Amino acid sequence: MGILIRPVITEKATADSEERNRFAFVVDKKANKIQIKEAIEEVYGVHIDKVRTMLIPGKKKSRNTKNGVVSGTTGMYKKAIVEVRSGETIDLYSNI
Repeated sequence: MGILIRPVITEKATADSEERNRFAFVVDKKANKIQIKEAIEEVYGVHIDKVRTMLIPGKKKSRNTKNGVVSGTTGMYKKAIVEVRSGETIDLYSNI
C-alpha cells in the first residue's frame, strides 16, 4: 500500500464510477502509471484498462483568528483515475 494512499470519494468520483466504471485514487507523487496499475490490480483483484494521472497543486488558504490573519497552503498531491474492465468493479466501501 505504499503507492496507493487513499481512494477519492466525492460526488463527482462516485458518479464517474457508477456511469463509466472509473475510480479515483490519491497516489504517491513518484509513482508512474505502470506501478499504479500493478498496485490496484494486486490490492483489489481487478483488471485495469487505462490509467490517467494528474498533479493537483496546493491552494492558498487564510483564516481570521484572534491573533490576526493566518495564511498557509494545502499540500500538493497526485491523483490517478483508473478505468476498470467492463463487468468488473471495485468495492471501496467494504472496509468502512
